[in-house]
Amino acid sequence: MTADTTGTAEDGFRGWREAAQEALYGPEGFYRRPGAGPAAHFRTSVHASPLYARAVARLLCRVDEALGRPPVLDFVDMAAGRGELVTRVLGALPADVSSRVHPYAVELAARPPELDDRIEWRDEPPAGITGLLFANEWLDNVPVDVAGTDASGTPRYVLVRADGAERLGEPVAGADAEWLDRWWPLPPEEGLRAEIGLPRDRAWTAAVGTVARGAAVAVDYAHTAAARPPFGTLTAFREGQETAPVPDGSRDLTAHVALDACAAAPALPGARLLTQRDALRALGVTGGRPPLSQASSDPAGYVRALAAAGEAAELTAPGGLGDFGWLVQPVGVGDVFTG
Repeated sequence: MTADTTGTAEDGFRGWREAAQEALYGPEGFYRRPGAGPAAHFRTSVHASPLYARAVARLLCRVDEALGRPPVLDFVDMAAGRGELVTRVLGALPADVSSRVHPYAVELAARPPELDDRIEWRDEPPAGITGLLFANEWLDNVPVDVAGTDASGTPRYVLVRADGAERLGEPVAGADAEWLDRWWPLPPEEGLRAEIGLPRDRAWTAAVGTVARGAAVAVDYAHTAAARPPFGTLTAFREGQETAPVPDGSRDLTAHVALDACAAAPALPGARLLTQRDALRALGVTGGRPPLSQASSDPAGYVRALAAAGEAAELTAPGGLGDFGWLVQPVGVGDVFTG
């Protein structure tokens, strides 16, 4: 990859943020296509086990209690896919909470025809939420520019073509440079890369701003300042396989999230960063096996409990889903996420 010292974007080259925005959310973009949706291309915690939705339902009940059990309790599923999470959360809520919930699914794709009529389908979150906004693997799909260091160690924008070819453009400047200096400083060595997370900070601030009282939670692949990856994390998924990040609309484009930067962006008190392992355990999801004695006294129950333990183990596994980051931001209430 050679540096374009003029800073132009000729021959179809442009910044990764612009390219990914069109490839993911343009008229023919990956997330606007009809069909099975993201679940056909990658597997999230939502798809791994119904235990995940049950844990989110418990968290919504905690928010409900912190709010004093309001007459209407909002639940907003950001980047809802085909509505899998919000549907499962509704089914996991106790009747006295479910009867008061106003569920929203926020997604750019068209509403699935079989979706529960109670769920309001929107392309952006409502204003004035009283309840819980839950963003599962949303921020990693908020497009960002990529910086790469040249032979002198100067961070420059990485430009990309629709076929995935890259080259270096102008030096990173302005607010992007300030963000890199604070959150992801690149040593002066050639070939290092970073994703400039400022658009995600702004997106998270806007999402939190829709919550009048309650909480906002972001769950994602993440890293913090103590362990930024030296060559970035930009990658892609298609048909269940990780593949090269090519902004052609045929695949999901994703990069891990600097959740610590997002946490600082809204300038609100009480933000917490947890691993998914710790978050789910605090919400009652553990990988403990049922006692062997249950196999003889209740064989069917033992098999169900054993299956649930396996699913819980996958959701909380180190090196896997358990390492996801949870960013929990209370708004106008106390700590709704104890444990």
